[in-house]
Amino acid sequence: MNRPTLEAVAARAGVSKSSVSRVINGATTVAPSIREVVLRAVRELGYVPHAAARNLATRRTNAVALVVSDPPKGLVSDDPMFSAVIRQASRKLESAGKQVVLMLAGSEDSRARVTRYVAAGHVDGVMLVSMHGADSLPSTLARQGIPVVSLGRTNPAVPYVDNDNPGGTDLAVRHLLRQGRRRVATITGPLDMIASQERLTGYTDVMRRTGHRSIVAIGDFTRVSGADAMRQLLQDDPGLDAVFAANDLMAIGALRTLREAGRRVPDDVAVVGFDDIEAARYTAPALTTVHSPMTDWATATVDLLLGLFEGGSGEPVLLPAELVVRESA
Repeated sequence: MNRPTLEAVAARAGVSKSSVSRVINGATTVAPSIREVVLRAVRELGYVPHAAARNLATRRTNAVALVVSDPPKGLVSDDPMFSAVIRQASRKLESAGKQVVLMLAGSEDSRARVTRYVAAGHVDGVMLVSMHGADSLPSTLARQGIPVVSLGRTNPAVPYVDNDNPGGTDLAVRHLLRQGRRRVATITGPLDMIASQERLTGYTDVMRRTGHRSIVAIGDFTRVSGADAMRQLLQDDPGLDAVFAANDLMAIGALRTLREAGRRVPDDVAVVGFDDIEAARYTAPALTTVHSPMTDWATATVDLLLGLFEGGSGEPVLLPAELVVRESA
């Protein structure tokens, strides 16, 4: 059976071909009576718009690049937060009729490949995930003249959605101090990421304002780095009585080191994380952490991008912080 054509729909509806085209492309200037007869003819004939022809006419591909910076240590593949974000963003984009193109940008070659792909006009927009602060890719892509948004703030900034990193850190550290903890350490994430910088700044600000000494070890958002950093902290300051880890994976690594060192949690050392990944509920003891609404984060970023497609302003979105208190602190 031959595929129904636009002309056939126009003939069945008794209107012009241009009227049918406007209805199919969602124009708001079509009279309701014409829209009704056109849509009836579409249903009766089983007409399906030819995607390639429509994209050529509208100059849209209906594709979005989901670009993930994947460092050598596998931050994205190892961190359930990022897998949840990518899954939710993909679902949201697909429900909006967008084809998702997943691209990794963890090396110079892969970043150049992403830039060439976007410059060639294969996508209508880009959503960035897990960008490092010194990465030039956000600004490079923004210069291509298409909408670019980021899950997490970049520098220089493109439109973004982010957690309230300083506010969440403030909640965590003040919670430890209110419990009577006086030697509160922190394990940072990689310091070329803005989220890590903001969480470290939030920690040092609280410690300075309350007259306490900062005790800092650097991690990279992985379990192993959290375990290693906790080991270093115990060597440098055996009397510490609390630790704020800049994400839950590092907090889980710290719990293991404390257990191996014979330190009871929270009796000897209280532990707080950041993100509230699913595993935080099942550690022993269950992890107190700052809730980071991963699905909300991804959904808000997609909404920001879809808004830019329709001429939106691209104002940044900051998600509120919430402390989830469990047994570890």
